[in-house]
Amino acid sequence: MRYFIELSYNGENYHGWQNQPNAISVQEVLEKALSTLLRKEISIVGAGRTDAGVHAKQMFAHFDVGTAINTTELIFKLNSFLPKDIAIQDIHSVKEDAHARFDATARTYEYWIVTEKNPFHNQSAHLVYKNLDVNLMNKAANELFNYEDFKCFSKTHTDVKTYLCTIEKAVWEQRNELFVFTIKADRFLRNMVRAIVGTLIEVGLGKLTIDEFKQIIASRNRNNAGTSVPGKALYLTAVTYPAEIFITHG
Repeated sequence: MRYFIELSYNGENYHGWQNQPNAISVQEVLEKALSTLLRKEISIVGAGRTDAGVHAKQMFAHFDVGTAINTTELIFKLNSFLPKDIAIQDIHSVKEDAHARFDATARTYEYWIVTEKNPFHNQSAHLVYKNLDVNLMNKAANELFNYEDFKCFSKTHTDVKTYLCTIEKAVWEQRNELFVFTIKADRFLRNMVRAIVGTLIEVGLGKLTIDEFKQIIASRNRNNAGTSVPGKALYLTAVTYPAEIFITHG
């Protein structure tokens, strides 16, 4: 039987989601917990890869077991067993061919920025000391809807076959002391959100015009785009799936 596990985590102490040979990952910690509690070797497949330090308010992963499990009991046991920076929200019964990564129809990220030193956001937001023109940043963000090829924002030397993505939402808003960029797309390239934010910051600081921003996208050249902002202020906030893959909820 296949299950989707729904979780959140603070990525500060992890080298990303995916298993790595010489560094601790969220996937490794969760697999060990599941294997211990279910008393069999459990492998999980995540909805995607988050980089080192990146957080997830909602992440999904799937795993298989031979017999039905008591999901309420397992959620309680996992949350007791796992470290404080990983929490299980739910475990969903899904169709046997449901796939946490390939069945996802959209993913949503947020990036948090502060423009004044704030001790409560040292590890949760990126500090940009200068004032940002958010209206201009939103005008530039609107230009993202006119493109599908985002190679200029992709990490170089990756094994992706296509750089095409469909962006559904890209907007800056102010929430008290935070400037939050929300972006939703059917898929994301490695490092894409952090590179987009870094480039939009240059627009907000007056270092790039809207036309220059458009030229960067059209160039398909990562060297032309801005610096990638730190992972500590990036949050995967939602992963969207078609309703028909779920058998029951919780």
